[in-house]
Amino acid sequence: MMKLRSLLIAGLLAMSANVLAQDTNFWIFLCFGQSNMESGGKMDEMDRTVDKRFQVLADFDSTNRGWKQGQWYDAVPPLAAKGRGICLVDYFGRTMVAGLPENIRVGVVKVAVPGCKIELFEKLTYTNYAATVQPWMKNLIKAYDGNPYQFLVDQAKVAQKDGVIKGILLHQGESNSNDKEWPTKVKGIYDNLIKDVNLKAEEVPLLAGETVNADQQGTCAGFNKILAALPKTLPNSHFISSAGCTSNDRLHFNSAGSREFGKRYGEKMLSLLGLAVADRK
Repeated sequence: MMKLRSLLIAGLLAMSANVLAQDTNFWIFLCFGQSNMESGGKMDEMDRTVDKRFQVLADFDSTNRGWKQGQWYDAVPPLAAKGRGICLVDYFGRTMVAGLPENIRVGVVKVAVPGCKIELFEKLTYTNYAATVQPWMKNLIKAYDGNPYQFLVDQAKVAQKDGVIKGILLHQGESNSNDKEWPTKVKGIYDNLIKDVNLKAEEVPLLAGETVNADQQGTCAGFNKILAALPKTLPNSHFISSAGCTSNDRLHFNSAGSREFGKRYGEKMLSLLGLAVADRK
């Protein structure tokens, strides 16, 4: 009996220590998807300077970058050890820190597999889809320990030791462009993330952005009608318009398009957090 009591006390102390280690002023956002979440356009000199309040959790070790997986670094792009260029997450984070009080920091955790269907992030059935993809994508999946969803969960748990998860960013859909079940699939992934990372759904909104818009002759612009139905299936979700966000190939947002798109994600998240958003007109 005494031994059990000692174990319980030790467990409670460990839990208390973990809570105390968390910085409630370090707000973390989970980001996942396919190619437009991986990168959008080439970096310019203006992209290389970033506020130290904006941090990224290293996805992998990188000798070239001096990164160790699971540690935080200034969010200088690319936001992946083996990444290239900028993506919407870069300017999401910059917009967030610009709109938040100076005592608040922002951290991002990012997992992206170019070309993948949303099925790759389905917790129980992802292997059915992963078995059908081309060898080049299998190599990308393998890099995430063969399971991008679980990799995201594991990284999220590492991030939670240091801060508080405040939201989820998604950009995916080009590979599910005619899939009317996409909203239901996203809800399933979201519900699993909430459970597996021990979050409260009412406190963690999901933002999902449109594919390249019809005004840019987007190849998958028709998908945006499916995306617009997501909030009906997943109440705490919001879609971000891509209207006017530029693209060079009708599939991927270029540098300017990625910057603008990321700002829109950031402005929406700020508004959901009850913070005023500056008028950019």
